Amino acid sequence: MKINSSTEAKQSLFSLLLSMLFVFPILLPGQVSARTAQEDANIELLSKTSQAIAEIVKEAMPAVVFVQVEKTVEQGPSPFGGQDPFGMFNDPFFQRFFGPHLRQRPRKFKQRGQGSGFIISRDGYILTNNHVVGDADTIRVKLADGRKFKAKVIGKDPQSDVAVIKINATGLPTLPLGNSDSIQVGEWVIAIGNPFGLTQTVTVGVISAKGRSRLGITDYEDYIQTDAAINPGNSGGPLINIHGEAIGINSAIFSRSGGYMGIGFAIPINMAKAVKNQLIKNGKVVRGWLGVVIQEIDEDLAKSFGLKKAEGVLISEVAENSPAKKAGLKSGDIILKMDGHNVVDIGELRNKIALTPPGSKVTFDILREGKHKTVTVTIEEKPGGVSVAMSKHEILKELGLVVQELTPDLAQQFGYHEGQGVLVAEVEPGSLAASVGIQPGQLIEEVNRKKVSTVKEFLKALEKSNKTKRVLFKVRDGDMSRYVALRLP
Repeated sequence: MKINSSTEAKQSLFSLLLSMLFVFPILLPGQVSARTAQEDANIELLSKTSQAIAEIVKEAMPAVVFVQVEKTVEQGPSPFGGQDPFGMFNDPFFQRFFGPHLRQRPRKFKQRGQGSGFIISRDGYILTNNHVVGDADTIRVKLADGRKFKAKVIGKDPQSDVAVIKINATGLPTLPLGNSDSIQVGEWVIAIGNPFGLTQTVTVGVISAKGRSRLGITDYEDYIQTDAAINPGNSGGPLINIHGEAIGINSAIFSRSGGYMGIGFAIPINMAKAVKNQLIKNGKVVRGWLGVVIQEIDEDLAKSFGLKKAEGVLISEVAENSPAKKAGLKSGDIILKMDGHNVVDIGELRNKIALTPPGSKVTFDILREGKHKTVTVTIEEKPGGVSVAMSKHEILKELGLVVQELTPDLAQQFGYHEGQGVLVAEVEPGSLAASVGIQPGQLIEEVNRKKVSTVKEFLKALEKSNKTKRVLFKVRDGDMSRYVALRLP
């Protein structure tokens, strides 16, 4: 029994050692050397990457400046800052005893702000944000080497948030401008600026997205989104690629706390260059004008217009005497390309038209009633500036919609003209019509691409929807019109 127990113990020990060999394998000297070499190679690669970023920053940092602004603001002498919260300042009794004190000269104080910018010419031109310099009385610029200069505004453009200022100096370090059209999501980028007054701060991240629009920050938006940390004071500073070129101007952040939350936005440098050139040359920006109202194309609209997929942008209205009207563009045309480049969304097209110098010719590839056409337009400068039979058709019941004739009285009341369409009288809450924003008082000008001026014409044009199970309306609301596509259940 003892021998058997000893044998069993040896067998158990052998089994344990064997299993340990699989869990903790014995590495030969050559294997240890190979693994260490790979680790060394990885560390060397990280070291070179770190050194490369440091070199880029070292080259770029001298051209990044700290911008400080001041504005004199007047405040009334009353404890309410010149306001009359209780409506008592005009009371005769109040004026008799306190009027002389209220008629004292208002107090003045200085409002101060700060931001960033970067030098783009050796003679002192600097790119920054319009919201950094604003309507400041005094602008001071501090260079990376500690020198300070008083700057003047060359031009500013609130619609793009780009501004150009200048200091009186020569032989300055400059930052080269890259090509923001060639950037790709995922590329490494570097932000340099003066967040919270902490000068010459560097953060590193990637391009998170591009072509961000409809954020409500400016009129013309095509932002680069990045996760490189951007905070108040970074505005106006450069977003730099790994080649040391500025590919954007850091401008805004998405934040619920007022500080960095991982989402920052930069103006693409190509847009900034176009604005910058006009500001330096003319002191202002003159934008191109096409004269159309455009809208996105969703899946339903695409099918209604005979497209295989949602692409391009839809012209819902063409202004009278506009470049588009003169060139023959029509309501219902779908713009697929501009000068040979695919049109992706309305923000992109709007920006391209706006940055096209007046007098330039552009070519549009369009789809009109299922046929491809080419139209050339000369861009111009942007100027400064219910009682008859109601129908309750079965389809209208499904849409949750009631329409009626547009009488002369109703046309005058709603600002339309007789024969322009049929008036929306009722919209059922939660209905299909309500889901696409149709409201009482709006006008339906077209049904399934047919112009309608009476309820009879409206119902006739609606018959097509019995087969297609789709309805395409052109809806007008005041001075604006748009197409809406509805899918019947």
